[in-house]
Amino acid sequence: MAVWERVKANKGTYGVDEESIEDFALNLKDNLYKLWNRMSSGTYFPPPVKAVEIAKSDGSKRLLGIPTVAHRIAQAVVKDQLEQLVEPKFHEDSYGYRPRKSALDAVGVARQRCWRQDWCIDLDIKNFFDSLDHQLMMKAIRFHSEEKWIHFYVERWLQAPSQLESGELIERKSGTPQGGVASPLLANIFMHHAFDDWMRRNYPEVRFERFTDDILAHCSSQKQAKKVLGEIKIRLKECGLELHPEKTKIVYCKDDDRGGSFEHESFDFLGYTFRPRLSMNKYDKTFVNFTPAISKEAANRIRKEIRS
Repeated sequence: MAVWERVKANKGTYGVDEESIEDFALNLKDNLYKLWNRMSSGTYFPPPVKAVEIAKSDGSKRLLGIPTVAHRIAQAVVKDQLEQLVEPKFHEDSYGYRPRKSALDAVGVARQRCWRQDWCIDLDIKNFFDSLDHQLMMKAIRFHSEEKWIHFYVERWLQAPSQLESGELIERKSGTPQGGVASPLLANIFMHHAFDDWMRRNYPEVRFERFTDDILAHCSSQKQAKKVLGEIKIRLKECGLELHPEKTKIVYCKDDDRGGSFEHESFDFLGYTFRPRLSMNKYDKTFVNFTPAISKEAANRIRKEIRS
């Protein structure tokens, strides 16, 4: 019942069966019993996820996958079990969709590290949720859990097709649908092995902040930043991921103590733009400081929401 209460609280629209949360609740005990019976016997097969297109800020489209209500409950059950196993192992600088961590925590830590180190790598993974390799994903799941029922339900969710509005089914050969209850946790498990733990072993001196697929890595020199970026590209390619060639860049964290100039002296991270800004010290004197403030894109979203 606790899982059902969380799914209900998160609201959300209906899936391919057009059964809303309110409809599911009309026959709640029977619906939950049927789901438990199928999951405990190994006969539960998730239906397709409803494909919904939403517009991105750059004008392109992002495909969300909306599971049915029963599918969301089933995912939440497995997510709870899996999260208990992996959460203690996650890197301290992984912030996305984790208990007692937030985007603002990541922004605050990034702010301090940009003051301490002159260079920052702004990493953007191209089509991250659509690119996750299923074989590597399942290898990571089996590494953390010996429970067979977790293995085959996660695998079935990964392979569940998307259903377009026309009714056409799209086979899923890679990726995990954005919109799924378990998708953020699966993404964190994948990136723990593909990036976090790899960085800990190979570049322990390079601190980073990761919020799912948004990553900053801090370096002490431009030379080090170029070397680390090159190695990260190779590593992610080995894991079936590709850095966005236009959005990924090395940034100079310019302030009053750092002279010269560089091609990139600002970046956006989790709704904030980091760049050189005029600040005032305790003696009421102005100086240039590399600090974050709300990004234009985030401000426009807020204005649009207020108008609506």
